[in-house]
Amino acid sequence: MTPIEKLKVRLDQAQSPLWEKNLVLKRNEFLKVRGSIDTKLYYVVSGSIRAFIEDEYEEHTIRFGYQGSFILALDSFFTGQPSEFYLQAIKKTELQVMKRDIFLSFIHSDVENVRLWEQLKEILICQQLEREIDLLTHSPLERYRRVLKRSPQLFQEIPSKYIASYLRMSPETLSRIRNS
Repeated sequence: MTPIEKLKVRLDQAQSPLWEKNLVLKRNEFLKVRGSIDTKLYYVVSGSIRAFIEDEYEEHTIRFGYQGSFILALDSFFTGQPSEFYLQAIKKTELQVMKRDIFLSFIHSDVENVRLWEQLKEILICQQLEREIDLLTHSPLERYRRVLKRSPQLFQEIPSKYIASYLRMSPETLSRIRNS
């Protein structure tokens, strides 16, 4: 069982209900917009969601959440400050919602919970470093291959235009790479 799965089981088995509510987003509906504060933790029950930023020219997809994963506005979650990120449903998405203070109280209530939370943060940091290395040092073809190897589910769950944005290439380039 992965650390995400272990933590989810522990959250679901807690003595008192920790999940605040379930939330269903329609396709393209925003969970969070730039400039807002969102300190909640979300678990993706079904569907998919993307985290992105935008500049004056385009959107830049940073991360995805799909069934069986947690997603949050990471910067806002940790700092309580407004975030530059948008969180948007890619398709109809069902989420479980938990407040930050409830989550952190649960985490600090048990040494195994702390261990799992530390593992998840380590995994996240390593994923972000790997992504940064990909974007700074590898060709589009190599970025595609590396992401395909580490996240094959991505290519089954997420439309190509968002994958292209995530890989920092045009949809046409991604299409050429996939067809070659």
